[in-house]
Amino acid sequence: MTLRELKIEFQNTLKDVYPSEEVQSFFSILSEEYLGLTRIDIVLKADTLVSEEKTNRFLDAIEQLKKHRPIQYIIGNTEFYGLPFKVSEHVLIPRPETEELVDWIVNDIQKQDQIKILDIGTGSGCIGISLAHNLKKASISVLDVSEEAISVARENATQNNVSVKFLQEDILECQQLPEKYDVIVSNPPYVRISEKTEMKNNVLKHEPDLALFVENNDPLLFYEKIASLAQEYLKVGGSLYFEINEYLGNDMNQLLELKGFKGVILKKDMFGKERMIKCRKDG
Repeated sequence: MTLRELKIEFQNTLKDVYPSEEVQSFFSILSEEYLGLTRIDIVLKADTLVSEEKTNRFLDAIEQLKKHRPIQYIIGNTEFYGLPFKVSEHVLIPRPETEELVDWIVNDIQKQDQIKILDIGTGSGCIGISLAHNLKKASISVLDVSEEAISVARENATQNNVSVKFLQEDILECQQLPEKYDVIVSNPPYVRISEKTEMKNNVLKHEPDLALFVENNDPLLFYEKIASLAQEYLKVGGSLYFEINEYLGNDMNQLLELKGFKGVILKKDMFGKERMIKCRKDG
């Protein structure tokens, strides 16, 4: 089968499942991953014969895409903040909004030396590892309840040649942290069960519920716990950063002020949604 024929079959099979632009994007991603071809190559080398083995990989990917399995899980990797990350169903696929949170922290503290940072609920390690890569003088620790997630994060730290300390613990059961930090950051579960109707099948059916959802009647339980620990384990003048539910910005502001934090700043993401918050611990 030629590359042109494969592309036609790919598009025809998925045209009723996804928008055409998304189907084209999927084909480009798979072509780069499986064939080492760029978007331009797909056009210029349309008559190239694709081996049976590699054709079968595309056909398998089609079947997975029909079941709404995310393309990142199919190829086993994604890019975050300019770095490669391995992903599996044990971890969330990193989002562009989270890149903005990382960028906020990097810009705030890049000129400071000997900073200690804790990333709570690290998942793939995307936040902590990206910070370690960009803040060479920082000491980074990452924490997650999931052994499988920690395993993925370890692989990503090795792949990106950074040194981070791994902690496996349920933050909701945690009574103390191992040391004091200059920065604590977290992107914890914050999607309320009632908001599932707003989510696509590729997320609902494949990404880990443990990392996504909280009960409707207690949507800030992770923030409450982490903020309480931060009051004790942030150094004076230290900062706490969160990614948050876009609908709960005011609630988060009130929570952090009630906990005694100062300088609370709500920040909008690229889509104009309040998705990040920062505060400071004073003496």
